[in-house]
Amino acid sequence: MTRTSVHSQYSAALLAFILLLSGCASVNLNSFDATTAQDAIGAAASESDRNLAHDYLIREADRFLARNQPRDARTILQSEQFNGINDSNLRRQRLLAMETAITLEDGDWARQIASALDPEYFLNYDRQDLSRAGNLQADLYRLGGLPYRAAMTLILLAESDTDADVQILHNRIWENLKATSDTTLTTETGQSIGYESQGWLELASVLRDSELSIEEQGRLIRRWQSNWPGHPAADTLPDDLRLIASLADSRPEKIAMALPLGGPLASAGAAIRDGFFAAYFEDESNDRSEVSIRVVDTSGRPFDEIYRELVEEGYDLIVGPLEKEALASLSEMETLPVSVLGLNYLPNGVRSPAGLYQYGLSAEDEARQLADRMIDQGIKQVLVLIPMGGWGDRVEQALMNRLNSQGGIALSTERYFREDNLRAVTADLLGVTVSRERAIDVERTAGIDVEFEPRRRQDADGIVMVAEPTIARQFKPLFAFYFGGDLPVFSPSMIYEGNPDPSRDRDLNDVTFTDTPWVLREDNEFRRIARAAMPEVGGQLGRLFAMGADAWTLSNRLSLLRYMDDAMIDGQTGILTMDRNGSVHREQMWARFKNGVPELLASQPEIDEQAEEPISPETLLEREMR
Repeated sequence: MTRTSVHSQYSAALLAFILLLSGCASVNLNSFDATTAQDAIGAAASESDRNLAHDYLIREADRFLARNQPRDARTILQSEQFNGINDSNLRRQRLLAMETAITLEDGDWARQIASALDPEYFLNYDRQDLSRAGNLQADLYRLGGLPYRAAMTLILLAESDTDADVQILHNRIWENLKATSDTTLTTETGQSIGYESQGWLELASVLRDSELSIEEQGRLIRRWQSNWPGHPAADTLPDDLRLIASLADSRPEKIAMALPLGGPLASAGAAIRDGFFAAYFEDESNDRSEVSIRVVDTSGRPFDEIYRELVEEGYDLIVGPLEKEALASLSEMETLPVSVLGLNYLPNGVRSPAGLYQYGLSAEDEARQLADRMIDQGIKQVLVLIPMGGWGDRVEQALMNRLNSQGGIALSTERYFREDNLRAVTADLLGVTVSRERAIDVERTAGIDVEFEPRRRQDADGIVMVAEPTIARQFKPLFAFYFGGDLPVFSPSMIYEGNPDPSRDRDLNDVTFTDTPWVLREDNEFRRIARAAMPEVGGQLGRLFAMGADAWTLSNRLSLLRYMDDAMIDGQTGILTMDRNGSVHREQMWARFKNGVPELLASQPEIDEQAEEPISPETLLEREMR
């Protein structure tokens, strides 16, 4: 028992004793300020007028909450002293209870309070408290895992509070409807009463299909507006839906592709260009009569000069450049007069001007995904192999930062050149070299031969192997040779050439790696069509072709990704999202080599099927109401 709780019990007991000596005379509740929650409860217990006692407890709870002591407020509000409370004080007590539960983020208490409330309950409050009560009630439902009830509360609030910010309310209604389960939404849509709620539920239902394209969603939103012309949301759409509905109007119609078509990056530039046009022609939502695309060769010319020319020619969007240095040449500008979808990323520390979007096959994204996958599987102490050079430096930094942020650690990191003795590199990584040198030192010190059996270090949970296929095929057998064959191995996409080669890739068996949907998704219709027309699209060039295809999709979705926090694109190079700086990040797929062939894995580590299934908040609430 803490000193504070002992003091509280002592204070309450002393108060009760004083009351006993004074012939049970009550404390003057109008002037008594309790030091602790228990003092307040004790004082209220001495008052014979229960309405006065309840009024006092509510005032004390409010005072504790105002003094940033929400736990004391909770203790008072949960007290049995409120038994027999009248309706007026009950409304005051519940209002404070809602606010206190939200302040404490107490989901269990929120569900308990919510079990006694219908969405219409807040309408019992006077006009001066109506807005506060409605907003608190909606937040309480959401905290308690009841987003549908939160949405219904906000719909009623929008109808009854003429001073409310309609846009904010509609945004909150939509967020709660999106969080509502399919089962609940289907059930409630058929039972809903009231024009406003029916309209909202129909809107949520028609947009429920996750397979809908942005264009299809836009058409459905506009059709819903036509069918519900008098609905409040038809005039003031939630921000997310307004952005989707207007996306077709904001599509760029005059696009310039700025790519290197000569020099060492010519093949990469051509693959990206071909992927861009392939996606352009496959896009059924694309009105080709409205869109024009020009390809500009950036090889041998300063990109800032090319950019100025394209701005003068009135382009809506520039896709490119591919070279990191060319992209960096735009960083001196505060705002770009024409938006740029750069096909690379600015160097660390270089400021991104407004209007610049960055997208590429980022090795850093893959490194972070490797760290996440290992941590999810409980692999926190790892050994790391990364090639030397600036590219390897970026991979190492991204991997270490993500590992460290999640409680992981790299026990040993070996940087290597292709020409190195890979046996020695592996022995160093696994600690066998140290073990051997320790035995030699003992022999020298003792002057006798020591019987020695080399051992690897025993504190490692797994290995990160960043290596191209020809090098990885040598490293993987060496892990077993140096007693590390039992350690799980994780790699980025560079380990796989992109085409099945079982006879050569058997040495990579059991290596888990991440790669693009273009490479790993077996039911990829776009890849089938593209490879039928261009058989040479494979391997690393295939990934660049996929990058070009996603560049086309991104060119029509930039504003959506930038301004919708949960917006994403299921692309050929992964699930694409955008951060607040305009950088696109990819979430790739996972595979493991088996018999020399990649075998697709779940995106998240497998869950034990014997584990108990989680109980939904709705189920918990139903149990409480029984």
